[in-house]
Amino acid sequence: MRILHTMLRVGDLERSINFYTEVLGMRLLRRHEYPDGRFTLAFVGYNEESTQTVIELTHNWDTKSYDLGTGFGHIAIEVEDVYSAVEQIRSSGGKVVREPGPMKHGSTVIAFVEDPDGYKIELLNQKG
Repeated sequence: MRILHTMLRVGDLERSINFYTEVLGMRLLRRHEYPDGRFTLAFVGYNEESTQTVIELTHNWDTKSYDLGTGFGHIAIEVEDVYSAVEQIRSSGGKVVREPGPMKHGSTVIAFVEDPDGYKIELLNQKG
C-alpha cells in the first residue's frame, strides 16, 4: 500500500498549474475534463504517479474560491537547500509566508510558501 495523491480544490486551474510547475518545479502529469460534472482534474508531481505521491488539483468550474477551513495543515516538500529553494520560489513570484530557519522547539531548518489558493507548503532540507 502507498499514498497515491492529495487532492486540493482550486479556484483558477491555470494559475494553480503554473504555480506548481513553474514556481515549485513539478510537472503536469495528466489532465482530464469532465464536462457532464463541470470539473477538471490535473495531476502534478516531481515523478510519475506510479512511483511517487502526487497532487490532484480539482477545479469545479462554477466555484471561484474556497474557504480553507481549520483542519488542513500543509503539504511538505523535501528540498536540497531550504534557503536556495526559497530564493528560487521568491524570484519566480511565489509567496513566502515563513522565512527559512530552525523550527520552533527544534533544529530542523524549514520554510513555508503559499500557493495561489492559500494552501501552505512546507520546505524541509533533505535528510543527509
